[in-house]
Amino acid sequence: MRKKIFEMVEPGEGLNKVSSFYDYFMMMVIIVSLIPLAFKNENTAFFVLDKICVVIFIVDYILRWITSDYKYNKKSVSSFIRYPFSLMAIIDLISILPSLTVINSVFKVLRVLRMIKAFRVFRVFKALRYSKSVEIIVNVLKRSKESLVAVGTLAVAYILIAALVIFNVEPDSFNSFFDAIYWATVSLTTVGYGDIYPVTTIGRIVTMGSSIFGIAIVALPAGIITAGYMNEINSEKEEADK
Repeated sequence: MRKKIFEMVEPGEGLNKVSSFYDYFMMMVIIVSLIPLAFKNENTAFFVLDKICVVIFIVDYILRWITSDYKYNKKSVSSFIRYPFSLMAIIDLISILPSLTVINSVFKVLRVLRMIKAFRVFRVFKALRYSKSVEIIVNVLKRSKESLVAVGTLAVAYILIAALVIFNVEPDSFNSFFDAIYWATVSLTTVGYGDIYPVTTIGRIVTMGSSIFGIAIVALPAGIITAGYMNEINSEKEEADK
């Protein structure tokens, strides 16, 4: 019985209609549970909707917990102890706790209650385990990790060097080195908010060079991820053909 439950609740494990239906059902529940967050005012309908969704989340959490030995392929108590500390289990728990009346009643300050309500947004991460597209993207990021880390290191180095240059070239336009880092980051992404900008000729020359170089750096991750995504899609098609 527990084996069948595990094949139903764990995406990718069950190759039957029941498992597919459960995945789609949970996706719908997650989406529905986020609807009240789009409105400032709460009403009875939203309250009831939230409670129904959180009950479903609790049942889902319990089902995964009692079948965690199948997940880790270990028929021992350690599997049941290990599961609550896994990343997805923690996300599940965070998505459940803010909706429990017992938790909410402990905090009387309005700001804390609003903060707790904001934690419900974590429910969107529950959708990760039900999405094939997200799984593909995660695989792409894993396989392109070294290239992305190299580009990230280059971007950080660029920001620090550009900030040091502009901070010394035009110190009057920046109150602190952090302002220079903020300017360099904005220049890297070519956003250009206009709240901090150089006014001298040499400062503007540095800004032009920084913006041109920034375009190249920003384009690199997009190209790496796109190439990896296409390779992953082709691999999926080849496996499907086989």
